Amino acid sequence: MAKAVICVLLPSLFAFCRCVPVGFHGGSDAHCPLTVKILDAVKGIPAGNIPLGVYRQDQSGAWEKIASGKVDMTGEVHNLITEQEFTPGVYRVEFDTKAYWKEEGHTPFHQMADVVFEAHAEGHRHYTLALLLSPFSYTTTAVVVKAHD
Repeated sequence: MAKAVICVLLPSLFAFCRCVPVGFHGGSDAHCPLTVKILDAVKGIPAGNIPLGVYRQDQSGAWEKIASGKVDMTGEVHNLITEQEFTPGVYRVEFDTKAYWKEEGHTPFHQMADVVFEAHAEGHRHYTLALLLSPFSYTTTAVVVKAHD
């Protein structure tokens, strides 16, 4: 299978680049509507072994946990949620950054990092959330691509 280099450039001075098979959507396959990538800004390498939860807001405004996972040593997690489960709505991805920094020997300021976003407001899309971490700050960005015509 042919390969292409996919780079996600972030305003916080780093890029995630990886070689992926051509035909993948935004660096993930067609069955992966939500992908997460995390970089440790102190070391300048992917941050691995970070637990996360995915929540969907219901009609009353309450959050329902619909998925969980752990970022691997490449700083990525795939297959968090299926296309069928990822319906239009408001989502929150909660990252356990405190556990990561404690393991790295730092006392972090934040207990966790949250990313809240509306999915599929303009039709079906695939989302890649990127998180840049330091013990006292975090920056997020998203790459949103139209998944199918």
